[in-house]
Amino acid sequence: MSQGERAGRLDGKVAIVTGAGTGIGRATAVAFAREGAKVVISTSRNMDALLETQALAGGESNVIAIKADSSIAVDAKSLVDTAVSNFGKLDILCNNAGIVTDALIIDMSEEEWDRVIDVNLKGTFLTTKYALPEMMRAGGGSIVNIGSINSFIGEPLHAHYCASKGGVLMFTKTIALEHAKDKIRANCVCPGWIDTPMNWEYIATLGGPEEVDRIVSASQPLGMGQPEQVAAAVLFLASDESSLVTGTDLLVDGGFTAQ
Repeated sequence: MSQGERAGRLDGKVAIVTGAGTGIGRATAVAFAREGAKVVISTSRNMDALLETQALAGGESNVIAIKADSSIAVDAKSLVDTAVSNFGKLDILCNNAGIVTDALIIDMSEEEWDRVIDVNLKGTFLTTKYALPEMMRAGGGSIVNIGSINSFIGEPLHAHYCASKGGVLMFTKTIALEHAKDKIRANCVCPGWIDTPMNWEYIATLGGPEEVDRIVSASQPLGMGQPEQVAAAVLFLASDESSLVTGTDLLVDGGFTAQ
């Protein structure tokens, strides 16, 4: 296949990707569009970055960019309504929007806890809640939630993040069980160290790139991952190639949790 030729693994599909301004969300939106999907992408923060994603994914005719905070019910519903009103249905939902801050439990404010839980877990619930009826009307669909290695392991300074990502994994399994009869699959992609803007902020707190290189080399045998590597896993689970896969977690962690 020549460079730029569309493979068509998602031909005729309509997808939503939250948190698509940068990183894994951007790479996923680009991958979906490249494979033939019509895509609605969102961010609650940097619209300039989201419009860059839109351009990279093929422009306005195939990709609609909207500002929406999926942790707010009306915004979550607007994502689904936008997909259906513009493209006629909804087949795929990738719940990628997420945040993290650094704080010991003893120092963590209630507001800090609530915001991370709201964005990472409540937002995943709300978009899923509004997406499910449309997927049922479409005769099935695929939900891919972005978890983390912290869906399985704890980490100092990130109690709220670990709790949210553990919740995302269990929520995913429950969706799969409740909606198998509707031909709606739900799976969770769980990345390790990935070179994304969210991690860049954390890298600074750890002592900079050289210290992070040392940490990653010691903890992730295949080294630092790239967003496109995670997007490839999301694409597999979104596509019909994974038609018998539901309720599972797919670790994209370079061997981190194998040790």
